[in-house]
Amino acid sequence: MTTLYELLEVPRFSDLRVLSNQADLSHKVESIEISETPDIAYYIPKNVFLLTTAMIYKDNQSDLIPLIDSLKSAHAAGLGIKVGRFLGEIDKKVLDYAARVNFPLVQLPNTKQLGAISHQMTSYLWNQKTEQFTFALDIQKRFSSLLINDVSVERLISEFGKLVKTPVMLLDPFHEVTAVSAHFNHTVNLADFYLEQVIPQLAFLKEDETHSFIIDNLQGKKIQAAIFPVKANHHFPYRLLVLQPEQIPYPISEFTIEQAILVLSFILFKNQKVEESLEELKTDFFAQLIENQQSMNFQNKNWLEIGRSFGLIPSHYYQVIYVNERKNGDHSPQDRYRLEKRQLAFQWLSKKLPDRISNTLVFQLKDSPHLVILLQTPNEELDTVLTSVAEELEELLPVSLAFSYSQPYEKDDMIANSFIESRLAFEEVTSLDEQQPRIHFSHRHGIVKLFKHNPIEETQYFCKSVLKELAYPEKESLIELRKTLKAFLDYQCEITKTADMLFVHRNTVKYRINRCKKIIGRPIEDPEVSLQLRLAFALSEPDKHTDYMN
Repeated sequence: MTTLYELLEVPRFSDLRVLSNQADLSHKVESIEISETPDIAYYIPKNVFLLTTAMIYKDNQSDLIPLIDSLKSAHAAGLGIKVGRFLGEIDKKVLDYAARVNFPLVQLPNTKQLGAISHQMTSYLWNQKTEQFTFALDIQKRFSSLLINDVSVERLISEFGKLVKTPVMLLDPFHEVTAVSAHFNHTVNLADFYLEQVIPQLAFLKEDETHSFIIDNLQGKKIQAAIFPVKANHHFPYRLLVLQPEQIPYPISEFTIEQAILVLSFILFKNQKVEESLEELKTDFFAQLIENQQSMNFQNKNWLEIGRSFGLIPSHYYQVIYVNERKNGDHSPQDRYRLEKRQLAFQWLSKKLPDRISNTLVFQLKDSPHLVILLQTPNEELDTVLTSVAEELEELLPVSLAFSYSQPYEKDDMIANSFIESRLAFEEVTSLDEQQPRIHFSHRHGIVKLFKHNPIEETQYFCKSVLKELAYPEKESLIELRKTLKAFLDYQCEITKTADMLFVHRNTVKYRINRCKKIIGRPIEDPEVSLQLRLAFALSEPDKHTDYMN
């Protein structure tokens, strides 16, 4: 890009003189035109430097003022007038007006023809363009070589920073720093210092918009910053931040930066597709696990061994949380838009949750727009953590997440049960017309609904066959035993938590549970027995039974 100031600084144009004081010479010049037509502003491109003898204005220079206005509206870089042939000198009122509107008037020497001046300036501009274009192609080759050699994004940003000789950083769709040039490596938290000033600007940018603005440097001085979109996603781009872009040395042009951004987009897109292919393996694993555990011909595979590479670990705590995007009035049919939102939600949860809840896994559901979270460690602040993570995402992107879940299980071969219950909880709450709550916890009410049309006699028989005397107790002692066993199951068979909840001594809980085991006659810690007991409790509770009957 060549400005009018740079053009007039070229030695061969030293005999051209700026007439209007305080004129803006920073306007870029892309072409040179010659005309004597008063309405020429309608027929010229932007950023043109117009040359004229002003022949038609020799008897009335006041008409130059409307010409100046029209050229300024057409975004012309300036007006060069050949003084001495038809105009002896430019009237002061014309010069004063040009100065007032900050429009450059340039005096052309009488000793040169307009055609010669136009040819020299055009040749200079084309030489500049050719040099910039050649340099940009060299940069494209250099960056393409980096792409072919499978360099990292960090390496590419480092190389780009060396090229432009100014600090650059790459921000992901969550406005977090992905990579920085070497300029940021010498000062602690320097990237964060600039990022705090940049993030407020991002909220007002469209996905394909380039923007520049003023921020402070470490010394408190005002510097310019420029933001360029990098399209790895269609709707949610990365952003390339360039500090002090006005200091980028010649012959680096906007085209050069565009070439670097293009190669960067390819690398990000390629990395994204590699990650997605790896995640498909993880998705298939979870789908097979759930399908196998739900199958009538259940195969007792060692899922812990199979899932080790995906993060599955031996534990006494497995809880599945169903994740969906809340109803927010967005009925956009753009499948690509929704797919990108799900992918970003998956990336966000995968990145943020393990830092707050250890051994947490996030899966994408096969053939579904939803996600699931598998917890393998209990956390007393689960609701708070999920809400916090979702709200942080919602502040950055138009993605509002909701979580549905039931109680956890102790065995890995019961993960499917937890998944089914959490999905039923999701279906339960999304069937309502009102706004879906952020957190929905179901005590297996969804499973009870499966028995809605079942004959009451069959349901009562099931409850009695599982719970025996504890199904519909009337004696106070049996009622107390039923209450203790239910609490024991609700608290994952932990004596201490059950005792605390019931406000009784640990030994009392142990005594009651042993009596329950004798009544039921089956090992209540067994996953299958545990599920039957929980279901029987839900179906035989008086208030739930009334709902069920209705």
